[in-house]
Amino acid sequence: MFRFPDISYRNQRKIIIAAFLIVPMALLITFSFLPVANMIWYSFTDWNGFSEKEFIWIENYRTVFTDPEYFRVFTVSLYYFVGTFVQMAIALYFATILSFKVRLKNFFKGVLFFPYLLNGVAIGFMFLFFFRPDGALDTVLSAIGLGNFTQLWLGNPDLINISLAGTSVWRYMGFNFIIFLGAISSIPGDVYEASEIDGANRWHQFRYIILPSIKIIVSLNLILAISGALSAFEIPYIMTGGANGSMTFVIQTVDTAFKYGKIGLGSAMAVILLIIVVIVTVIQKKFFGEDD
Repeated sequence: MFRFPDISYRNQRKIIIAAFLIVPMALLITFSFLPVANMIWYSFTDWNGFSEKEFIWIENYRTVFTDPEYFRVFTVSLYYFVGTFVQMAIALYFATILSFKVRLKNFFKGVLFFPYLLNGVAIGFMFLFFFRPDGALDTVLSAIGLGNFTQLWLGNPDLINISLAGTSVWRYMGFNFIIFLGAISSIPGDVYEASEIDGANRWHQFRYIILPSIKIIVSLNLILAISGALSAFEIPYIMTGGANGSMTFVIQTVDTAFKYGKIGLGSAMAVILLIIVVIVTVIQKKFFGEDD
């Protein structure tokens, strides 16, 4: 067995650990830390990607929070944030029902989780056909006698963000459903049996047993909803490209940096999103530690 000459066992461990960490740390620094550091530096400059960088201090950040063109994207994120509550309510409802004895339980689990397995680009194209004039949604509404409610779902500025948020709800609800179902399944069955002996119905079991037992999971998902609402990108970009008032924060960041050549301003927007995600992560760590 190979041993380092005249080196204590503790020092040997340190050398071996350092040797195994060299490659991953080098990759992490090269592809994560250095790009982030450059992005922060670019956010304080007026740079189009080709000319000389002009240092303008916090002017880019002031533009993001004062220019209506850029600040408006925060209001679009509210649609996705509200949609997250709807998504969690639906997921919790089905997770509660399927945690009890139900016929075809495994089939319904698969149906509910299946949309989360689909590619986001494919979902975007699917719902383009779903929402288009005389598409699947309008056909269904007309078939059930609600033809008067047909709309230009992606052409009406008052409905476009609701339609896109609804698409996100359909896609990501399965993820929340699995999380809630796993948490509910960890509750001992003896608790339910004891409650039934005391005369509790399903609503009482949900209110006094299930909800208190998974409140940490519910609270955690609510906190993560903040960063998720701001980082909405895939579905609105594929379906509308941010047109007609559907521009999200990430789409605006990408367009600002690469479409309009404002690398400095786009970097400032990316830094703002990074700070929000870090704050959400710190809150998560503070209120939901390892014991929880």
